[in-house]
Amino acid sequence: MTDSTTATFSGRILFLCDDPQRITRQLEGENLTREQAGALRDNVSTDEITPTTVMTVYDDRLGDFPYVGFRAGDATPIGKGAIRQGGFSVVVGGKRYGKGSSRENSPMAELSAGIRLVIAESFERIYRQNAHNVGLLTSTDLGLMERIQAGEAIPLHEFTNGHDELSQHIIRAGGLLAFSKKHMRNAAAASAPSTAPRPRSLAHKIIDRALVRTPWESADAPAPKVGDGIFLKADWRFSHEYFTGMAAHLMEGAFGKPAPLHDPSTIVAFQDHLTYVTRSPVHQKMGLIEGVRGLADGHYGFVNGYGVKGHGAVPGSLGSEGICHAMMAERYVLPGQVAVGTDSHTPHSGSLGALCFGAGATDMANAWVTGLVRAKYPGVCRIELKGELQPGVHAKDVVLELLRSSYIAEGGGIGMVFEYTGAAVERMSVDDRATLTNMVAELGGFTGIVAPDAQTVKFLKERRGIDFAIEPWMHSDPDAVYENAIAIDCSTIEPMFAAPGDPGNGVPFSQIGRSVPVDIAYGGSCTAGKRADFDEYLEVFSWGLQHGLKVPKDTALFLQFGTQDVKRYCEEKNMLPVFEQAGAEMLMPGCGACANCGPGSSTSAEQVTVSAINRNFPGRSGPGQVWLASPASVAASALAGELITFGELKRRFAPASAGAR
Repeated sequence: MTDSTTATFSGRILFLCDDPQRITRQLEGENLTREQAGALRDNVSTDEITPTTVMTVYDDRLGDFPYVGFRAGDATPIGKGAIRQGGFSVVVGGKRYGKGSSRENSPMAELSAGIRLVIAESFERIYRQNAHNVGLLTSTDLGLMERIQAGEAIPLHEFTNGHDELSQHIIRAGGLLAFSKKHMRNAAAASAPSTAPRPRSLAHKIIDRALVRTPWESADAPAPKVGDGIFLKADWRFSHEYFTGMAAHLMEGAFGKPAPLHDPSTIVAFQDHLTYVTRSPVHQKMGLIEGVRGLADGHYGFVNGYGVKGHGAVPGSLGSEGICHAMMAERYVLPGQVAVGTDSHTPHSGSLGALCFGAGATDMANAWVTGLVRAKYPGVCRIELKGELQPGVHAKDVVLELLRSSYIAEGGGIGMVFEYTGAAVERMSVDDRATLTNMVAELGGFTGIVAPDAQTVKFLKERRGIDFAIEPWMHSDPDAVYENAIAIDCSTIEPMFAAPGDPGNGVPFSQIGRSVPVDIAYGGSCTAGKRADFDEYLEVFSWGLQHGLKVPKDTALFLQFGTQDVKRYCEEKNMLPVFEQAGAEMLMPGCGACANCGPGSSTSAEQVTVSAINRNFPGRSGPGQVWLASPASVAASALAGELITFGELKRRFAPASAGAR
């Protein structure tokens, strides 16, 4: 495909368009022009490129599966093996290509199927970084299509221009591991470069303290600017079973077996995503149980072979010790630290005032050996939550409101740090702040962060027995420069629901305008399986029982703990009898339905789910239609058997006693 200066693409171009018939025509051998393809699909997610049901594979067999979850209209027209058989080498999509999960399986599947270049109007940060890491070229130049169709050799600099210097070196090296093996093996021993005093945000202060210079930079090189490629020393590196085996495979292929790990005491591995696989109809139907066992074997092979800390399945239960990023906040991460994990919701622990972000398997393989994680020096968007949230409005509603803004919809948040501040944030618990930072993944951001304060100190003392003292530097300077700033009047936010297909499809309950019956209600996941979330479930179900309400027989309710610590909290507060009396099936900790692996996932396209998880991309939690909502609204909807808020539930079923909530 490439020599030292040019790249040629002998295969066909596949346009990922909205029309399923035009997709089928291309798969059957017809070559379309850009005009004939029509509207390109925006928001092609990694859940569509490689659905969770095909992620038991992490070698060349991935080439059979790219886009098997891709939705055009109401169809999923791309079947197993279609891309390989079609002879495609270039794929073209619309805006925010590769949004969603940080799974590196997606660019690896494309590459394994023969794709050498992905062209899109814009890319999500993690996807594009993963593509470069594995050697898949990307471009936002839609004009390349005609040149490629004409057989023109494209100068390689056209794929490196516009990228930071580090990315250019990695692209030219053919991937991250080849580059790092040559240049960065011992770089973690270097001290952080000194920087001239300047007003900075908290995120930039953390980055500057963890920064490591690349080989071509002099000791007195200027501070990085937004968009520059950087390496950071990581205080914590963690993975889960979907990616541990893949990362270990990549690491040992590049560095040998056993590979020389950097500070194994700061590496943590979790088995949390797939522990309910035996109760997952889709995994059973597709014969994936053995594949999941293979993932677990690879995971434990790394944990046991290298002696790193592992949190796994609970003996005698389908559950786990807890979801990785939730446990990182409960057990490990401290304010001011840097943590990287193989999950897009790693920003969860930004609620503690740490810099936490997701990365792919190649990045993790590199970080295990070098102690360094690759990133781009990010811009910071300051989100000021002014005023006071109205009764019945919660952190999840704030995020759903932010997600539907034009700034996010147009891709303004891609790669940004979202710094949450303001009176409403100050009143939030760390658990609620974690909802804000966790769902930065859906906003397209790099990470989210909240400056540590008295709430943080209280959390660390009560949850972990740590007497933490906030250091003087752990805040944003008053005159820090931000790339963007958004002020939200929290008093205007209503309880929100996000319509099926995308978390950005938010609509206030008052504007839904129709009754939406609910077949499944699910409360759980890292976003909504915390202590504060179970406090919300308890309030709603306690009220419901007092007023003679239980979950209707034609609605299934599942509540799943995020961690064992949350389960113990619920037991101590005597919550479980209330939930069970209301009609809930209680599930041990795990990702469960959020990963389309366990109770709470739909089994048919006709089913409607109301869920407190973080994303509702097509197929994310089964083939049905998923509405996103806050824990309180999920609980209320479960009792009503249709979409509803807690306030409306009270007005409808007990008008005389209804309050503002």
